[in-house]
Amino acid sequence: MFSVIYYGHLRGKQRYRCSSCYHQFVRRYDKSQWVKQAYRAYVDGKQTLTQLSQHYHKNIRTIQRQFNSLIIPVSTERLFEQAVNLIVDATFFSRTDGVLVFRAKQRNLYWRFITTETIADIAAGLDVLELRRGYRFKSVVLDGRKGVIKLFETRYPGLPIQLCQFHQAQIVRRYTTNRPKTECGQALKCLMLMLTQVDHEQFSSMLFSLHEQYEEFLKERNEQGQFMQRRLRSAFRSLKTNLPYLFTYKQFPILNMPNTTNSCEGSFAHWKQKVKIHRGLRHKRRNKMINYLLNKS
Repeated sequence: MFSVIYYGHLRGKQRYRCSSCYHQFVRRYDKSQWVKQAYRAYVDGKQTLTQLSQHYHKNIRTIQRQFNSLIIPVSTERLFEQAVNLIVDATFFSRTDGVLVFRAKQRNLYWRFITTETIADIAAGLDVLELRRGYRFKSVVLDGRKGVIKLFETRYPGLPIQLCQFHQAQIVRRYTTNRPKTECGQALKCLMLMLTQVDHEQFSSMLFSLHEQYEEFLKERNEQGQFMQRRLRSAFRSLKTNLPYLFTYKQFPILNMPNTTNSCEGSFAHWKQKVKIHRGLRHKRRNKMINYLLNKS
């Protein structure tokens, strides 16, 4: 019986020595292993390049070069055989730099980097999911962008469509602000607080009753003939336009549909926080990190 003693590495080789006869021998090792471990520590463990340099005894430029050449395999396998409740949402780092994500059952099915959230991008994503990977959808949850509903109604007639209630509340809040000054605005804010607590009929009744109560106020014009309460009018118009899609999840309880895109929003917040730690990354390096994070969640 004898044992070996590891006492260093050199140029991709692990060096060993026999504790009995002191014979030395070497064994090659996979250099990519330490790169993968370091990258995992960099992204998941929030380690800086300086900390990694000290831990792995590598120059920072060497680590950066290895990270640049590291290939992040993006899974293309089909995760679910049965039809899923699809969630579609996008997030942006700047006005022309974002990610469009298709998600279901707390997993990211597919994503693509975009400059603007267009109908063509969503249609292309659906082509990948449906035609290449064989996914089927029993419902979809959207953020309410114009044209997206029409795309799904045309492409999947009869598919239940739910607009994110949180996004709808945000739309109204942008028009009324957090502290509305008018009595009508305050009443509308109170109504929106009940959005998740009532059903379609109750909310519709209260909405139209509120609009009727302040109808004359909303029709007031200034000397130039323009409506004085244009923002409030826009808030009411948004609610009336989206009303048929705000309570779909309650109309189809058997589907167990979510009523918001919060699954995506939570995922966005998680990996955006990690990316923010390494602020200043080049566009290509940041996208690689996003691929790594979205691929595992």
